[in-house]
Amino acid sequence: MAPTIVRDGQFRLFFFSREETRIHIHVSHVDGEAKFWLTPQVVLANHTGLSAMQLRQAQDVVNAHLKEIQDAWKQHFGG
Repeated sequence: MAPTIVRDGQFRLFFFSREETRIHIHVSHVDGEAKFWLTPQVVLANHTGLSAMQLRQAQDVVNAHLKEIQDAWKQHFGG
């Protein structure tokens, strides 16, 4: 299961229910995907198909919705 947390412009932010315990978010775009670690700060973990500009935009979207993402994580996984 991959619940969508946020849709912002061309980006969809989601996480997989049974992937790993470290808080992170996946960002999907028509051109590719990226994964960002959220703690201790937002950092790109990996990506495929996105340009440097799209990665910056994706990270900006993650930062803009950070509290919402963290709240959704806690609600979904507990804690």
